[in-house]
Amino acid sequence: RRRPVQMSDESAVKKRIEASSAFVDEILQKGQTLYGVTTGVGANAAHKIPSEDVVEMQSNLIWFLKAGAGRRLPEPEVRAAMLLRLNSLMRGVSGIRWDLLRRIEIFLNEGVTPQMLEYGSIGASGDLVPLSYLAGSLLGIDPRFRVDWGNETLAAPEALARLGLAPLNPQAKEGLALVNGTSVMTGIGALCVMRTRSLLTLSLGTHALALQAVNGSVQAFAPFVQEHKPHPGQIRAAQAMTKLLADSRMTMEGMRGHFTPPAHSLIQDRYSLRCLPQYTAPLLEGLDQIARQIEIEMNSANDNPLLDAENKTIYNCGNFLGQYVGVGMDHLRGAIGLLAKHLDVQIALLVASEFNEGLAASLIGNTANRVNMGMKSLQIVGNSLMPLLTYLGAPLTDRYPTHAEHYNQNINSQGFGSANLARQSVEIFQTYMAVALMMGVQAVDLRAKIMAGHYDARQILSPASARLYEAVRSAAGRPPSPERPYIWDDRDVERDQEIARIAEDIRQEGQIPQSVADLLK
Repeated sequence: RRRPVQMSDESAVKKRIEASSAFVDEILQKGQTLYGVTTGVGANAAHKIPSEDVVEMQSNLIWFLKAGAGRRLPEPEVRAAMLLRLNSLMRGVSGIRWDLLRRIEIFLNEGVTPQMLEYGSIGASGDLVPLSYLAGSLLGIDPRFRVDWGNETLAAPEALARLGLAPLNPQAKEGLALVNGTSVMTGIGALCVMRTRSLLTLSLGTHALALQAVNGSVQAFAPFVQEHKPHPGQIRAAQAMTKLLADSRMTMEGMRGHFTPPAHSLIQDRYSLRCLPQYTAPLLEGLDQIARQIEIEMNSANDNPLLDAENKTIYNCGNFLGQYVGVGMDHLRGAIGLLAKHLDVQIALLVASEFNEGLAASLIGNTANRVNMGMKSLQIVGNSLMPLLTYLGAPLTDRYPTHAEHYNQNINSQGFGSANLARQSVEIFQTYMAVALMMGVQAVDLRAKIMAGHYDARQILSPASARLYEAVRSAAGRPPSPERPYIWDDRDVERDQEIARIAEDIRQEGQIPQSVADLLK
């Protein structure tokens, strides 16, 4: 969101960074061996680099890694990667200058974004290929590194000149420090976690609309039930549904004293409503666990080797392996698929006249118009998206280990690939959520007509659901009306445009997520 970034002004932080950089110089002056500086990298580590070639080695490392493929990574993901690379390197164990790190701060605050591509990292030695695009742009080592700045695409040296910065030659370990880390996959993963949290709470709001549309019961969310199966996620999910449904006149309990309860065919709600806390709980707890792991990764030093300047010790290690990100994003995609599966069942419940407790089949608005088909096409669209989400839920990190780079990188995390698949899942789920919300709003409008004689569902929905209802209507540009439901005749609305508008509001974190954002706190 273009928030300003500021590097710490604590003197101890800067001192630690400068000491790490000075330690690299000391190693070189003593003629000691330092991986990736006085040696080649990976399986070429036995190859010695003479002192006169050390700078060229770092520059060449960045250039030869400029080998990405596919489409461009979106700007928010690249900016997240830049922020996390800066945060990681500021731990002061990587041997990189303070002034070079300041360039990342400047790029972020001025809106200069290096162009990165979506394929090219196996997440073993970090995100070598994607991060080379950041390194080459910061240093301005070649005009073929490109950046976006506002509406312009510029060669990196030109962007530096406009910022009043000169191209830099990387010092002894700086090329390796910039490219050797998990920052891109972690940045993508962090955004996916944030967006999925919004989508999970939004899905609960959609379930609340569905439950009210069929005059369901709140009994399954009672504290007594959860006390006797006290999983933390189950308790939180039940509490969230209780908040969402509080003071509704559409639930079985809320109707009493206001409306005559319908003669339901079943004494209890179907599983998709009654088992909601139990179904959602492991997904909710799993997302919390993924978030904790991503947050630790965000705040880690994830390159190699790490330098303890105070004790003059070099640690050759594997912090660059993105296994937590890879496994976490595999689990995240699985959770998204399960969330979509649950919503798909609710949609089927709402449109089927055998199960929707008296609503029109396919949620047709104007049933007097015999050619109207209602929401049938939207259900088909939803059915096309849900299988994609469950398919994308298959793990990637268990794929064969690869034998990359002379069998040096003989295991890998596939964290970058898994995070990019999660990014796709989130985008599809945002669209799917738009479809589910459209169905929910239409359903409660039709229920309002049956119960209250008008189509403005806000008057009998719970206050929390009414806010969500209004948000969907606002995003779609269709204010509530007592005379007509959300969709009256089929030709009233271009469904594709409606889906796009609501989905974009969700993507931009507009009105819709805010209406339910505090539910799970």
